[in-house]
Amino acid sequence: MKKYYSLTDKQFALIEPILQEERDKRGRKPTISDRHALEGVLYILREGCCWRALPEYFGHWMMVFMRYKRWIERGVWWKVLMRLQKAKVLEVKVAFIDSTVVRAHKHTAGARKKGDAKH
Repeated sequence: MKKYYSLTDKQFALIEPILQEERDKRGRKPTISDRHALEGVLYILREGCCWRALPEYFGHWMMVFMRYKRWIERGVWWKVLMRLQKAKVLEVKVAFIDSTVVRAHKHTAGARKKGDAKH
């Protein structure tokens, strides 16, 4: 079976303690490993595909998505970025983008006017 891993074992070793620390101790054990969930999320980001198109290799897409969602809610992604920056693996920069939207009147977009003849 083809491996879809994009992280090396050394890279994952930097991140793994954060993922284990954030794991919920209540309930049943997860059906997919943190490594598979993380690699599944990275696959989605790299390929730009929808969650349902995630290969079965990573586990059911819904399990990967729910893990991703929980990690966002618990701030795991920020902790991972800070750990990688501390290890000098990457440099985190924050940028703010303003996407102000100005609506134009419908006539400015070339819409038909009431008196126009039909072609």
